Amino acid sequence: MNYGIYNTTETASIIELFSRTFSDSEGPAEGQMIGELVNNLISQTPEQDISVAVARDGSDVVGCILFTRLAFENENESECFLMAPVAVRTDYQGKGVGQTLIEFGLTSMRDQGVKLAFTYGDPKFYSKTGFDQVTEQAFKAPLPLSFPHGWMAQSLGEEKIEALAGLSVCVPEFNKPELW
Repeated sequence: MNYGIYNTTETASIIELFSRTFSDSEGPAEGQMIGELVNNLISQTPEQDISVAVARDGSDVVGCILFTRLAFENENESECFLMAPVAVRTDYQGKGVGQTLIEFGLTSMRDQGVKLAFTYGDPKFYSKTGFDQVTEQAFKAPLPLSFPHGWMAQSLGEEKIEALAGLSVCVPEFNKPELW
């Protein structure tokens, strides 16, 4: 297994990975929605506001994570990113690919000077990779959360996670209530 930053020639494979993985787990409508989200994130997000990490088995993309900027009113722009969505091909799940890919992606973000990573998902899974549940009182999500206990953060530096005052803003492609 090889972990790295994606190559633009892998875009179609990445979109297919997300569409298929989310269709397998959540149904075809969710797969289509997440596939479109990933397409829009990759094609429309400015380069400085996105990072895409992949897991490859040979030349096949079998896992992928997108990190996009999450800006808080009173925080330096380079400080925070949102890790979402995350997908590992169904036949590779349960083999540590996702956890290793997340570790690779977070290390890459840390190396780029990112101080705090957020995610929104299953606390049982993401707590295994160092994320802690946080509240909206401490870290306001860009839009109302339908699953508040899935809002999580992780310090990528030596600093302890401390509340950030003010509103947060995500990249435009995530600015849709149905995604939160």
